[in-house]
Amino acid sequence: NVFSPVSGSRSSKTFKPKKNIPEGSHQYELLKHAEATLGSGNLRQAVMLPEGEDLNEWIAVNTVDFFNQINMLYGTITEFCTEASCAVMSAGPRYEYHWADGTNIKKPIKCSAPKYIDYLMTWVQDQLDDETLFPSKIGVPFPKNFMSVAKTILKRLFRVYAHIYHQHFDSVMRLQEEAHLNTSFKHFIFFVQEFNLIDRRELAPLQELIEKLGSKDR
Repeated sequence: NVFSPVSGSRSSKTFKPKKNIPEGSHQYELLKHAEATLGSGNLRQAVMLPEGEDLNEWIAVNTVDFFNQINMLYGTITEFCTEASCAVMSAGPRYEYHWADGTNIKKPIKCSAPKYIDYLMTWVQDQLDDETLFPSKIGVPFPKNFMSVAKTILKRLFRVYAHIYHQHFDSVMRLQEEAHLNTSFKHFIFFVQEFNLIDRRELAPLQELIEKLGSKDR
């Protein structure tokens, strides 16, 4: 889906999924396991740590997968998410997000949703591509701060779901993507709930939806 960019920074790039997890690697096996259990339809079970597996590795594989999913979902509605339609990055009238990454941009800046999501996805991709944070080679240990990095990535990815649901759900429905979006989000929420990865306060913009998705599975 080629869109005419409004801001220069996005001209050359549509959203692209992270390089695939290398075939034949242990992480690839884990990803295949995740896909197989997802197919069973029981999402609560699908997110659980497989027996004998390393928690960091399980969280890493799933974080890459969620990044790819959100990339694709947002990619379907980029033409509706413009500087004009989404001058601020919001999730409904009560929640507005300002961007800071702690290194290049230390003081949070107010920016449009497409700009914010561009910053966010580029930042996540940089983390995922960093072998010291997300080692892809077997036997390379995860860093001590891995869990806090993963939590920050997931917290920020949640904001893209929140923006899509609040500001673009009508477009999602017109494109008949709502089942895809709901399944992806439900999987994401069950995963972060299973390992307590996102603070409840951060989930507030979609609290009602989260309760609804959860109640269907009790």
